[in-house]
Amino acid sequence: MTTGKVVLGVLAGVAVGALIGVLFAPDKGCETRRKISKRSHDLAEDLKESFSRVVDDIAGRREKASSEGEGETA
Repeated sequence: MTTGKVVLGVLAGVAVGALIGVLFAPDKGCETRRKISKRSHDLAEDLKESFSRVVDDIAGRREKASSEGEGETA
């Protein structure tokens, strides 16, 4: 299993858990919508950060493989 799939699975689980928790909380409708909006924003930020880390990791591995390949041909 790739790192990206694991991160995506964890974030999806957190999102579903947070959504269920908010929906079953005994708050007013406007308060619930505010909480959903805030948590959605927070989740989106976490997802962006995780995606950025995965992309950076892939780029680093590609660069390392490329430099190792160049060293062997010289």
